[in-house]
Amino acid sequence: MSHTRVDWFNYFMSIAEQVSTRSTCDRKNVGAVIVRDKVILSTGYNGSLRGAPHCDDAGHDMENGHCVRTVHAEANAVAQAAKNGVNINNSEIYVTASPCLTCFKLIANSGISTVYYKEFYRDERIKRYADEAGVKLVYMGESNAKEG
Repeated sequence: MSHTRVDWFNYFMSIAEQVSTRSTCDRKNVGAVIVRDKVILSTGYNGSLRGAPHCDDAGHDMENGHCVRTVHAEANAVAQAAKNGVNINNSEIYVTASPCLTCFKLIANSGISTVYYKEFYRDERIKRYADEAGVKLVYMGESNAKEG
């Protein structure tokens, strides 16, 4: 019986989707996985500050239509790497939704070279900033990775 192996792009994106199930903000579940040379370096999901009440328990802290109680998945993945002394320079990040502008700037300045994302979320400016910073954005719609 023939077995078809999933490609690396979809493998890491499916892990990011699994990571998103740990999210503690019911407004949007996002997961992120930082990878270099096909090895997972760090993961993150959107949730409250470590030790603080979760949105799901304490309610949302809304500002301009956004819940600001949470730390975004990408920022948590970068912070987790920093906390554990993991070098993420020249790595890639897989995110279930494209980063906000603040997270994109953090990604770019941390040395991540490529952002793979499944759903485009809110901010078109990241495309211009990515061009300026030399960071590659890859849209993964359906099951195939596509540059964009």
